[in-house]
Amino acid sequence: MRGGRGADFGPGWDGGEARGRGHGHGRRGGGRLFDHGTLRWVLLSLIAEKPSHGYELIKAVETRLGGAYSPSPGVIYPSLTLLEEMGALESQTEGGKKLYSITEAGRALLAENEAILRAAEATMDKFAARALRPTAIQDAIGRLRHTIHARLTGETALTEAQVQAIAAILAEAADKVEQA
Repeated sequence: MRGGRGADFGPGWDGGEARGRGHGHGRRGGGRLFDHGTLRWVLLSLIAEKPSHGYELIKAVETRLGGAYSPSPGVIYPSLTLLEEMGALESQTEGGKKLYSITEAGRALLAENEAILRAAEATMDKFAARALRPTAIQDAIGRLRHTIHARLTGETALTEAQVQAIAAILAEAADKVEQA
């Protein structure tokens, strides 16, 4: 299947990426939550724990990430189809929904790629911890970043006195946060 859909999960196959805070569109902080193809190992791991429908997998990933990211059906279902085509999953249709189960080949693939799965789980843990920060703190950090950026990229250059004043304010704020 070289060069075909998925090319045996090789480099360049995009198994999904984080695109949003809750709805699959642009996530705070930029960058990818999942590297190319990593989501498939997460899905395979979830299915190994419990046979699931696609919607259940979407909700399981969302829950695992503290509600901050919900993969879209357009990411989940193609990944499931590819895993099924690769023989890692099998499905049964019940009431118009497919129930996915892992195969022995899927278990072997999961075992072979355990390091990738563990790295993905660590990334998800960090993402969930960050997503669970209080909104007031996230908003204050965003405002501070925006304000500093605006001052540094403004039309007029900062004087040395302004630079020193801003640096002192930031150092004082850091000290106060550490003490809080």
